[in-house]
Amino acid sequence: MDGVDNGYSVLMSVYLKEKAEYLQQAMNSIWEQTIPTDDFVLVCDGPLTPELDAAIDNMLANHPETLHVVRLEKNGGLGNALNAGIKECRHELVARMDSDDISMPDRCEKQLAVFREHPEVSVVSGIVEEFTVSPDQIEARRIPPETQNEILLFAKQRNPFNHPCVMYRKNAVESAGGYQDFYLLEDYYLWIRMLQKGFIGFNLQQPLLWMRAGSEMYKRRAGWKYAKSQKALFKYMRTIGFIGAGEYMKSVVVRTVSSITPNCIREFMFKMVMRKR
Repeated sequence: MDGVDNGYSVLMSVYLKEKAEYLQQAMNSIWEQTIPTDDFVLVCDGPLTPELDAAIDNMLANHPETLHVVRLEKNGGLGNALNAGIKECRHELVARMDSDDISMPDRCEKQLAVFREHPEVSVVSGIVEEFTVSPDQIEARRIPPETQNEILLFAKQRNPFNHPCVMYRKNAVESAGGYQDFYLLEDYYLWIRMLQKGFIGFNLQQPLLWMRAGSEMYKRRAGWKYAKSQKALFKYMRTIGFIGAGEYMKSVVVRTVSSITPNCIREFMFKMVMRKR
């Protein structure tokens, strides 16, 4: 049955602000998996730089049967790009990959094993290790909760899955409405809807991916626009009964303070507090 064998698709989106070097490293980490994919869907979210196009052309030359490039005329954001790409994925199981991260060689093998052993599971992620200069110099780890009950509790305050290294069932994601527009929180919004529909998640308590972090990543999680987006998400969670009034107020205050605090302090908070479970 598709979804319990070793067949899986890889879904990645790239846009013009990415670096060609990072894209090549990210894609190579997929080609070098212990269980390789036969379906790599790369969505180009709007026009790219000549350097990125050259890197993609090189990958197409090396993997003509496996790499499938989807080009969107305009940049429409991550959620829109992933929705376009997931439709092109040939397998039921889809591994997400960001264009600047590095998957560990046995990442997909470990995730496929979970789906084989636990057919009731629809979403699997694991630990990500953050770095700025090199994966040999890990600066922080994000450790998500392992079991469904822990995931449901954790999701009331924080994102319960590490999106850069999730593998999920395509039908489950689509039945929950797919990715929807929600500024920088498209994945968190999706997980809440999936959990509400009863889909089961699991997080391997093992590192699966090296995530490129640094100050720029923390800057993206700043400002009033991001604060308002977080408030709107927790308001939605309260409206559907996923959290109570007290949990809503606490989360809004904590997230707002984090969004408007100086970047150096926010980075410290993420590394010393938010990355610990």
